[in-house]
Amino acid sequence: MPGFFQRYFLRHLGLKVISLLLAIGLWVVVARDPIAEVEIKVPIEFHNLPENLEIDSASFTEAQVRVRGPERLIHRLESGDVRAEIDLSSIHPGERTFDLTSHQIRLPQDLEVVQIVPGQFHLSFDSRMTRSVEVHPRVIGTFARGIRVAQLTADPPSIMITGPKRRVEAVEAATTDPVDATGAMTRSSFVTQAYVPDPLIQVVHPTPIRVTVIMEHAGEEKKTE
Repeated sequence: MPGFFQRYFLRHLGLKVISLLLAIGLWVVVARDPIAEVEIKVPIEFHNLPENLEIDSASFTEAQVRVRGPERLIHRLESGDVRAEIDLSSIHPGERTFDLTSHQIRLPQDLEVVQIVPGQFHLSFDSRMTRSVEVHPRVIGTFARGIRVAQLTADPPSIMITGPKRRVEAVEAATTDPVDATGAMTRSSFVTQAYVPDPLIQVVHPTPIRVTVIMEHAGEEKKTE
């Protein structure tokens, strides 16, 4: 019997004691680290959108993600540590509803997703289109009595825009930021920018726009022979 005890219980006793102490230490650490939860606002990242497509939705969804884990990890958690990723590689033009589950959430090890709001979101997709549109100058100001704006020119007279096809096709013209021509009597030039109000349309290679304002006397009339 003593031989049996020595053979199976005392063999490698030092390693067994160390293992026992490590197990006890780990249990103590876990027992002293209570579980906590935190809610984080996470922007949804879109990956692998086909080259010829655009997202045709005016507002992009953010997710409220509730995360649970050891309190020490929750206290160190930053918003950039949690990400929501959606793969768009198989998308075609049209509307699509996406389920947002824990499979799309990337977060540090030892943490788990408890809740995601919203659980679904809806997006529209359209082909990308690029075309040229005219630039329409916009002028404001107070002028001397009898003086009025006779002509407005923009240089360059047009810009290239790109975005979802249906939105690009709906744009009639780009508009400049208003230039204040107060006090102008004959001819004045101003440098400004052109824009398209639709937030999903971008100006290709934005460049300053020179607006030239030509004034005339209100009573002037062109004589014809």
